[in-house]
Amino acid sequence: MQVLVRDNDVEKALRILKRKMQREGVFREMKRRRSYEKPSEQKAREKSEAIRRQRKLARKQAIREGLLPAPAKKPLQSRPGAGQPTGSAATARAAAPRA
Repeated sequence: MQVLVRDNDVEKALRILKRKMQREGVFREMKRRRSYEKPSEQKAREKSEAIRRQRKLARKQAIREGLLPAPAKKPLQSRPGAGQPTGSAATARAAAPRA
């Protein structure tokens, strides 16, 4: 896994790396390996994960075919990063007098 650091912004690169690791399931795998898992428990877990994946795929397929209603989309204002800008730059713009 590789992340490029641009403009010496290590914090942003770390956030991107963490997001990629989360998507790949690295953290989940690390948590699982903290303690020993019996082979019977491993089979049961893998079986339940496979069932969950199949149900998710079937649900998405049914939504695409119109058999199930699509989940309601969240409004843009409630999602982070959407709507009004935040941070020091936004505060500086808001505090600056307009001519």
